[in-house]
Order: sequence, then structure tokens, then C-alpha cells
Amino acid sequence: MFEEINLVTSEVGSHAMIGYHPDQPVQIIQNKQLVSFVESISQMVLILNKRHQIVYANQSYREFFNSPEIAFFLGKRPGDAITCRNAVYSKYGCGTTKFCKSCGAANAIIEALAGNRSTKECKILTSKNDTIDLRVTASPLNFEDEELTMFSIIDISHEKRRRSLERIFIHDILNIAGGISGLSAILKDIDNPVEMREIADTIVGASQNLIDEIQIQRELGSAERGELTLHYSEVQTQDILNELKRLYSNHSLNEGKIITVENNENYSIVTDRTILKRILGNMVKNAVEAIVPDDLISIGCIGNGSKVRFSVHNNSVITEEVKSELFKRFYSTKQNGRGIGTYSMKLFGEKYLKGKVWFNSSPEKGTTFYFEVTI
Repeated sequence: MFEEINLVTSEVGSHAMIGYHPDQPVQIIQNKQLVSFVESISQMVLILNKRHQIVYANQSYREFFNSPEIAFFLGKRPGDAITCRNAVYSKYGCGTTKFCKSCGAANAIIEALAGNRSTKECKILTSKNDTIDLRVTASPLNFEDEELTMFSIIDISHEKRRRSLERIFIHDILNIAGGISGLSAILKDIDNPVEMREIADTIVGASQNLIDEIQIQRELGSAERGELTLHYSEVQTQDILNELKRLYSNHSLNEGKIITVENNENYSIVTDRTILKRILGNMVKNAVEAIVPDDLISIGCIGNGSKVRFSVHNNSVITEEVKSELFKRFYSTKQNGRGIGTYSMKLFGEKYLKGKVWFNSSPEKGTTFYFEVTI
């Protein structure tokens, strides 16, 4: 993305400062008129140099990221300062990875340096697995014959979350409630006891699905607010895998795909059973929903020292473009407004159960999701 930049790196702490000139930020800070203007803006504002590095960060920005000292941000690019996962795990940081080509923030900055004001949206997955939705505006700024960029940021995470939850949650519960209503209407006109029992069983299952959808939303909201309470108990891994096989072999989403349990060794772990099933269930659900004819889904668990590693495999392939986005909130390869499942895997699995969630995908081996947790 930034081939035009001459990368000159010097290590400062855990971050690589690329072409950073320490005297430049002082010039910005000493210009009282410019600083006063930037600080008067209620939204977050950065001033960037032509290398996309921060030379000033206003108080709103510093408070949002809980770092009151400007020095913490100086010389870093926006993705490095926010600890964007792609930037942190890259040798040269923000703007130099293959994923940056689709980043709204990076593209807005490039357009501003070309002399155009640009507003875009971007979704950042941080190194702590927090997802931040931002609306950014980059504007050209000439300061003492230096080409700079005024980079304003609005956190639209709540707005995105509310809209997406409305689409997902209301859509799902209306579908389930509509099914229950339709079956109930049919039930009163049927005299055959066998048919009545079959429809009644279907209504019971649909009602349980409705309760489950409501519970999922409540758990997710509590987890994002840091209020989720865990209930630990001793869990047998073989029981969990067998439950998942029974549930998703007969699930309405499963159109004849076979689910097998591999690695029949049983392990006893202490964890929150409900949350563990939620994580693994989302993995199985993703495999079931993958558009792969006659797919075979295998689930398993193996011991790994003091840890156990759950796995869910199917024959689908995840593209490079999707790989970088997969664990972000509400990102989905399916219809617009979906995408809670993979995001919640990370949230529940790593933030709450203190494990590790990841995946491997290739045309030769298909896709496997993993969840590793301490016994």
C-alpha cells in the first residue's frame, strides 16, 4: 500500500518507528492557534504527516484510548496507535500489510494526501479482540509548506451494533415466532392424534429456539459490557461433542450433511458449559451453513499437555479477503447484517474462557476452526 514510502526503521519500545522525525511534532505543539483549533473539536482528531504518522493527537482521542500523554502516540500510524491486529502482527506496521488495501482509514488518508477530502468507514479488530467501527474523515492540511492530513474519527460502534442487532435479532425471532404462529393455527384444525403430536413437538422445538435466540443476545450484550457472569462446573468433552452432533445433525439449517465425532478420548475440564457449547456450536453452525454439496463435518477434541484443543472441520475454503475480516463484529459472507457467530467465538473464547480461537483454511485441507483451553 505504501510502496512510495522509504521505510527507515528504528526500534522504539515494542513499535517500529518508520521514517519518524522527532522535531516535527514540536512544531505542531508550539503553534497555539492550530492546537487550540484541534482541541476545540469535540470528536477525535489526529494530525498526520506525509508518512501517515501521528504528529498531534487531541484530548478527545487520547481520552478515548485511555492514554493522556501525547508522546505515546507520536510517530505511530493510526493502526499502530489503535493496536489494529493486522498492524501489530506485521513487521512494518499500519499500512504495509495486504489487508490495508481494503482499509477505509488508509484509503481516506491517501486521498487526502492527493488533495481531496475523504470520508469512509472502517472496522478495526484490535490485538485484544475488541472490534471498533469508525467513521473517518481525512482532509488536506498545509502547515508551514508541509503536506499534512487532518484526520477526524467518530466511533460508530454503537450505531452499527444497534442497526445490525435490529436486523439480525428481529429478523430471526420474527421468523421463529411466525413459524410457531402458523403451526398453532394448523394444530387447531387437525383431528389426527399422530399429526397433532408431530406438530406439537415441532412447536416445542421452535419455542426453545426462540428462547435460545433471546438468550444469545442477552449473553452477547453482557459479554461486550464486561458483565457476563461465568458458572464453572466439571465438563466431559465427549458429552459436549455428542450433544453438538445430535443438535446439528437434526438442525433446520442442516440439509443432509453428515457430522462425525473424531478422537474418542474423553477429557474432564472445568469451565462454563453453556459458553463452551456456544463457542463450539457457532463453529459447527458455520460448517453446516457453508455451501459445500455433500460436505462431511468432523468435530473432535485432543489433549495438548495442560490444555485441550477442540476442532471443527469441513471442506469449505475461506478466501484471503475474508480471512482478515472473519472475527470482526457483524462481518459475514452471508446476507447483510449477519456475522455474530465468528465474532462471539473470539469474545467468549478468549476474553472470558481465557482460551485461544483460530482457524486454518486451504484448498487442499478445507477449513478447521480450533478452540484451545486449559483443563
